[in-house]
Amino acid sequence: MKLAILDDYQKAALASADWSSLGPEIDISVFDSHLGHDEDAVAEALAPFEILVVMRERTPFPRSLIERLPRLKLLVTTGMRNLAIDMAAARERGIPVCGTGMLPYPAAEHAMALILDLFKKISRETRAMHEGGWQDQISEGLNGKTLGILGLGKLGERVARFGQALEMTVVAWSRNLTETRCREVGVRLVDKETLLREADVLSIHLVLSDRTRGLIGPGELALMKPTAYLVNTSRGPIVDEAALIDALRSGTIAGAGLDVYDVEPLPGDHPLRALDNAVLTGHTGYVIRELYELVYGEALEAVAAWRAGAPVRVLNAEA
Repeated sequence: MKLAILDDYQKAALASADWSSLGPEIDISVFDSHLGHDEDAVAEALAPFEILVVMRERTPFPRSLIERLPRLKLLVTTGMRNLAIDMAAARERGIPVCGTGMLPYPAAEHAMALILDLFKKISRETRAMHEGGWQDQISEGLNGKTLGILGLGKLGERVARFGQALEMTVVAWSRNLTETRCREVGVRLVDKETLLREADVLSIHLVLSDRTRGLIGPGELALMKPTAYLVNTSRGPIVDEAALIDALRSGTIAGAGLDVYDVEPLPGDHPLRALDNAVLTGHTGYVIRELYELVYGEALEAVAAWRAGAPVRVLNAEA
């Protein structure tokens, strides 16, 4: 039986769990680069495999692809939600989709790291130092600045508390956010326009949906201070990417810290890569050693349980 681990960009999967425990009858292959967006090529590459272990939302599995994988018997995804898998199509084929736990804090830590980099110019100073320079940039303090939180869920709350620890003023907005929730976290509820106008840094913590797609566009960016920063560790399409590039080029805002993009992996010639005022990471906000050990360990558990006839954490079971 053939098992494939997809999108293991950092070649960490095999070292993160004891895959040998599955026994010699499981032949494991690892794809350490993205298979791309050509469905024909993806279908051809994955056709031999009965079991696929996928990193959440890196490679999509729409109905059209699932129907082209006749040997597929089990899909395991990291996390307990994967909007890139057509759960119904897999269920109709009798393919269980099993999930794993996730850690609640890495993405919030990453958002704060991007915020600190933007204010303290760490990336730009590092580049200057490696090039022989000295004191290339003037950094800024966070104390007394306003941190705007767009979406005060679990991740938004963690970032808010980071800001409070740095003695920032924290304000928040989302469509369904309540005064009660804001009081629980100790932040001020404002309307959307006030959030944009007051924030010295806007950090986005929303789930991508029809309501949030393009939520931050040209009009919203125009409301922000020219000294303000935008940080997105949620999903790229929440921000109108073309509008953001224009805003960064024109100085409408001072900079952006981005971990997510419309197309991932980000193309090598993408215009964001050429902007000095964009701090970029490759969707690594949740990627830490401790998380890999958790998710690949539980992925291994899911494969073993399925082979034993008792699949665990099934995400597409009949309601």
